[in-house]
Amino acid sequence: MLCQALRGLVAGALLAAPAAAQTADELIAKSLEARGGLDKLKAIHSIRMTGKMSVVTPMGPMELPMVIELKRPASFRADVTVQGTAAVQAYDGKTAWGISPQGTGQAEPMPAEAAKEMADQADLDGALVDYKAKGHQVELVGKEKVEGSEAYKLKVTKKDGDVEYYFLDADSCLPIRVEAKRTIRGTEIEGESTIGDYKEAGGFLWPESIQNGAKGRPEKQNLTVEKIEVNPTIDDARFRMPAAKPAEAPKKD
Repeated sequence: MLCQALRGLVAGALLAAPAAAQTADELIAKSLEARGGLDKLKAIHSIRMTGKMSVVTPMGPMELPMVIELKRPASFRADVTVQGTAAVQAYDGKTAWGISPQGTGQAEPMPAEAAKEMADQADLDGALVDYKAKGHQVELVGKEKVEGSEAYKLKVTKKDGDVEYYFLDADSCLPIRVEAKRTIRGTEIEGESTIGDYKEAGGFLWPESIQNGAKGRPEKQNLTVEKIEVNPTIDDARFRMPAAKPAEAPKKD
């Protein structure tokens, strides 16, 4: 078993907190090693994932082609094709913007709550890596069952005060679930992402199956990654919000 149980339990309350913190750090280190190691991860400067997203719409179940791109230090872009029309969400490290098929077809700034979430997604390393330097706190809060498997539960209190829970499989130390509260159109929703089917690319393991949805609700979005490109050349302009297109002149009769 890669992950060891708490070692050196000390009855003294003064030593309890450092022991827990050390154990959380050990689990994070073992999780990184299980995926390929910190050096391999830091050598990855950009990544492109191509796949499909399965969703249930008013028109019935649909499979939507999807491309996700990330580039250090903090750029993110997701393109989803909906009935032949591209929907875009992107973040360039400062500005979050999107293009909606139901909207004007123009790039528009996204609301603050969406921008905040996209800034998190733009972190190629994830919240656990270098968490202290990012201003986060991590503590081990125990073990829980995740779809029948024992998992270590890590509580991440982020610099801005948001709290997320990361579950690491007790045998492999691979992340298998993330839970967090999100505000969507003014309503707070407790969401969860179930992660699995890890495959190697660039010497590092990446999940090729991600299921997102509200906790306790049957409706889910399923993302299946079919291709992973490590260190592709991606122009920074891909992540910047394009200027508005000039309005068309009215047609003369």
